[in-house]
Amino acid sequence: MTLGLVGVQLAVYVRTAAAGPLDVDAMVRFGAKVGPLMTEAGESWRLLTANFLHRDAAHLGLNLLVLVAAGSVLEGAWRRLEYAALLVAAGLATMTSSLLWAEEVSVGASGMAYGCVGALIVLGRRYRAVLSPMARRMAGEGVLPTVLVFLWMGWTSVGVDNAGHLGGFCSGLLVGLFVVPRRLTAGEPRSAEWLRAGSVVAVAVVVAGLGVLGRSTWRVERDDVFGVSVAMPSSWRQGADRLGRLAFSNGLPGLGRATFVAEAIQTGEPGDGGLQAVHFQESALAAEAVLPEGRPVKVRGPRPAWVSGGPAQEVQAELQGADGVTHLRALFVPRGEFVYQLVFTWPGRFPRYRRVVERMVAELRLEEPSMLREARARALLVPGASEPLAQLGSALRRWGRPAEAVEPLREAVRLAPSQVATRVELARAFLESGHVEEGCHAAEEARVYGPSETGALEAGVRCELARGDTERALARLEEARRVAPQDPRLRAAEAALRATVKAGGR
Repeated sequence: MTLGLVGVQLAVYVRTAAAGPLDVDAMVRFGAKVGPLMTEAGESWRLLTANFLHRDAAHLGLNLLVLVAAGSVLEGAWRRLEYAALLVAAGLATMTSSLLWAEEVSVGASGMAYGCVGALIVLGRRYRAVLSPMARRMAGEGVLPTVLVFLWMGWTSVGVDNAGHLGGFCSGLLVGLFVVPRRLTAGEPRSAEWLRAGSVVAVAVVVAGLGVLGRSTWRVERDDVFGVSVAMPSSWRQGADRLGRLAFSNGLPGLGRATFVAEAIQTGEPGDGGLQAVHFQESALAAEAVLPEGRPVKVRGPRPAWVSGGPAQEVQAELQGADGVTHLRALFVPRGEFVYQLVFTWPGRFPRYRRVVERMVAELRLEEPSMLREARARALLVPGASEPLAQLGSALRRWGRPAEAVEPLREAVRLAPSQVATRVELARAFLESGHVEEGCHAAEEARVYGPSETGALEAGVRCELARGDTERALARLEEARRVAPQDPRLRAAEAALRATVKAGGR
């Protein structure tokens, strides 16, 4: 059985080596222990397959040397079915321990080798009298110090899966306590051997299952600056991404990588998710664009969606890269003068990740950002002061709550009637909450207090647009342009309004 295991390990290594160096992507492809794919994509079978992969010939040779030395002694002393149960238990315990306490992608039969050594130590301590001379030498007093030295060397080295080694070693110690050499069980029925072996494997499978479930937890990540709250798998970590300032991923560098990226885009006007979605398509998903996951080959949308209790626009795409297809789902959620750009990507090779993304979208919440909470706090700490009230009203309006902004802005105007900027904010809050006449009245008052200020003149433009009179709005805008001829925003707005009037829009 030991030689058969060695033969399988050699055959697998020849097969993987023929495909090229076993880098991280290759390990993922062939079945390495990859935490996110096991807990999020349902690939628990990697607990077994990872024991048959090796990075290079030296890695393979060292593991097989220990397996042959320790495993052949156990196979000679135990019944073969119980020995096979030890190998299965050690392999599962190795990768389960690695899953629980190590984030690296792991491969190798070293855990099975450590399991054999652990069982050999127990065998030598408990049944030394019935062992053959060679077995007594192998299970002698020097085995435990040697193992401890190897564990210490692994713990002080880089790139060694010490958690897996320790898990395999401990499983060998435990199994060794329950297995009796076959010389002492000659009269036992075969069913007793099946019972012991089956119990060992059953316990190992249950522990492995609990380990996978224990890592399959989710957490809620909150970002105060963005006001974004999103549930995600606990193994995801924050990083960097070109599509946004707030980025998380499952930690894989290439094959199997899944990401979530958020950005709050300030538009200066009540946000339009559709415009941002089109801009995203034309820039990030253009035919000539190249994202880290590959080139866009299929782009669909924008289409209406619903996120965090409000309307949004959605764009979907497929990115073709060296590792296959990566799916992209981008959501654009307007909130006042901001549009939240939320981008999810997941590998097409692992389709169950779609469920992960769907859950993240369903549980995503857009909450008050820190800027708005701080404005509330200042207004409470300094009651009766116009400036904190004006700042609160402005923050409420900018983050999509114009109706709530009216009251603090109205009070700020009462306390400081000469503040034109506050009157302009009040006019905008009225107009954006649908109170057109109140907004126009506030805009006229702002113009009285600041006849030559562009903000007051802009408020008049917004009033006429809210009334649906683009020609009067253009006249007001021309007046504002005479006051500030170099203002690029006014110039762009004038060009857009002229085009609308020319086309007959009114």
